[in-house]
Amino acid sequence: MLQVWPVRQPRPVTEKLPANHPLLTGQRVLDSLFPCVQGGTTAIPGAFGCGKTVISQALSKYSNSDVIIYVGCGERGNEMSEVLRDFPELSVEIDGVTESIMKRTALVANTSNMPVAAREASIYTGITLSEYFRDMGYNVSMMADSTSRWAEALREISGRLAEMPADSGYPAYLGARLASFYERAGRVKCLVIQNVKVQYQLSALYRHLAVTSQILLHLLL
Repeated sequence: MLQVWPVRQPRPVTEKLPANHPLLTGQRVLDSLFPCVQGGTTAIPGAFGCGKTVISQALSKYSNSDVIIYVGCGERGNEMSEVLRDFPELSVEIDGVTESIMKRTALVANTSNMPVAAREASIYTGITLSEYFRDMGYNVSMMADSTSRWAEALREISGRLAEMPADSGYPAYLGARLASFYERAGRVKCLVIQNVKVQYQLSALYRHLAVTSQILLHLLL
């Protein structure tokens, strides 16, 4: 069976419903202090080595979603190889049945040594896959690690196209591009997509433009 759909175009829906079911992460500190909902969006900002990838991988392993889409956007190759090595050995119990985590996981691997255009398209590929499984009747969680490197890829492409740069060299349409895939998450007729994005920060907290843009988007949404 072949399905063809442009990744930058969202799948049509008739109505978005309010998100009213919790996303159980399997991490007690997150479920208690930073609760999330199925169909919402979540950002994990932090500097290098703070454990952002560990948290996103833990969500992939233990969340109460039916399908996990893990997008390694500009990640180091050893981190993606770690996912490929560890996930097949892990299992999860669903309705009393134990099965491998890999049976419910799809990986979009786009490491830092791959073309920058592919890195920019990987996020859209992941959210389109999520919409595909949502239309099949599954609750989906998408992990994107990291959107900061995605924003850097967008900046590099914009520079090569000789477009007018904005703050920190990012293109002026960065916020619109961020919103274009954040708004594709949601609960639609009891079927949900949960977006979890990871951003790293180069300096002090909230100074990275890609991070602050996503924080503003979360406040608006």
